[in-house]
Amino acid sequence: MTVKIFIRRKVQVNNSAELTLLLKKLRALALGQPGYLSGETFNRIDKKDECMVIGTWRSVEDWNNWVNNPKRIEVQAEIDRLLGEETEYAMYSV
Repeated sequence: MTVKIFIRRKVQVNNSAELTLLLKKLRALALGQPGYLSGETFNRIDKKDECMVIGTWRSVEDWNNWVNNPKRIEVQAEIDRLLGEETEYAMYSV
């Protein structure tokens, strides 16, 4: 069963350049992960400090393997530290 992962982050103007680099690093790692199908990044129009990434994965198991990948955990920790809060995740079936 294909799953969509909605990833919400709050972005501050003063850290958006560094965040962009970290997100690109994370996406590059995901591209090599089994089960990763696609990802899109959206900037919210009515709340300039919010962005949403929608990732598509082949299965919940593939997503869980990615979530537990040590390299992903390392980059995600950098992202959360930069933002000052934890990233929010929501998983939906297609």
